Amino acid sequence: MTPEENFKALNLELPPAPKPMGVYKPFLIVGNFAYVSGHGTIKSDGTMIVGKVGKDMDADEAKLAAQQVGLAILATLRQNLGSLDRIKRVIKTLGMVNATPDFGRHPFVINGCSELFAKVWGTDNGVGVRSAVGMGSLPDNIPVEIEVMFELA
Repeated sequence: MTPEENFKALNLELPPAPKPMGVYKPFLIVGNFAYVSGHGTIKSDGTMIVGKVGKDMDADEAKLAAQQVGLAILATLRQNLGSLDRIKRVIKTLGMVNATPDFGRHPFVINGCSELFAKVWGTDNGVGVRSAVGMGSLPDNIPVEIEVMFELA
């Protein structure tokens, strides 16, 4: 199955592709690579999931928030490329978790996005290298921000 067919089979809804909140491009192609700037937890209705992990939400809720960030990234890809089929593979993911100092399950949280990508592009192409780190805060108090580098098909 193609990435578009895989995504359709998941029965998930894409949020609107987010607009920049500063002076930057949300999406850029350089050579055979597509770079996606840090995306937040935008929901289908345009509102954001907010809160600090370990205080306002637990790890499972934060993992779902990371999946929502993955959906926002897919929306940006589709808006700029027309189809998820134009992506060959995930190269690098940087996941940032707005968490309390004692929270330590950052990789578990970012799995929400990584598992989504694995379902869309398969485990060979949907899983790349990754960092999952904790932050003292993120813009607008969102719990997760993720940026990704993709190889184009």
